[in-house]
Amino acid sequence: MPPNAPENVPGWISAIVWTDEGLVPAIAQDAQTGRILMFAWMNRAALEQTVATGEAVYYSRSRQKLWHKGEESGHIQRVKDIRLDCDGDVILLQIEQIGGIACHTGRESCFFRHWVDGQWQMTDPVLKSPDDIYGQ
Repeated sequence: MPPNAPENVPGWISAIVWTDEGLVPAIAQDAQTGRILMFAWMNRAALEQTVATGEAVYYSRSRQKLWHKGEESGHIQRVKDIRLDCDGDVILLQIEQIGGIACHTGRESCFFRHWVDGQWQMTDPVLKSPDDIYGQ
């Protein structure tokens, strides 16, 4: 269980402002470095499972199902802290990224494109080929 998890606090989930689709944006941040690793969506079940297991669970809009981060890649996210922003409509997960890869492209972070001189430049190396991660 992550520290400060709102277990036993009645109505803790009702403090969250959900979209009309029943989702809330979730940002995964490396608890050690502060680097933003990825963005995903959570529904109530994903957040409840994240709190219960101490590992990040998201909601895949494209697959319309829960997605336990690392279920295929092995790159799970151990949740160290969960925060809710001032408006109650964004979740911040401070995590330990197992394997050092958060992005399905094999990079540390999904935010590997940097705006330089009017164009996007890829600044982070691929740490592991997606073919090697997912066996495609």
